[in-house]
Amino acid sequence: MSLDKGTVRRVAQLARLRLDDEQLEKTAEELNKIFTWIEQLDEVDVSNIEPLASVTGHSLPERMDEVTDGNYPDRVLSNAPDRASNFFTVPKVVE
Repeated sequence: MSLDKGTVRRVAQLARLRLDDEQLEKTAEELNKIFTWIEQLDEVDVSNIEPLASVTGHSLPERMDEVTDGNYPDRVLSNAPDRASNFFTVPKVVE
C-alpha cells in the first residue's frame, strides 16, 4: 500500500493537523515505511502459535478483596467544610 500526498493531506485534515507541503512529503514517506513494515509482519506464519497475554508466562498476583481500613468517619470527615452525620454535605447542583 502506498499513500500519496493527497491522501496524507486528507488524513491530516481529519486529524486536525496543519502540515505544509514539505511536511506532507515527509509524512507520506514515513507512513509508507510503516505500511511496508506492516506488510512484512503480515507475511509471518502464526497459524500454529497460541495467543498469549504475557511473554514471560507470569500472572499478576491476586489478593483477597477485603476492606483493610475504614470505620473511622471522624478522621475522614475532619477536613469537610460541612457534614451531616457521617456524610459530606454538598450544595445542590440540579434544581
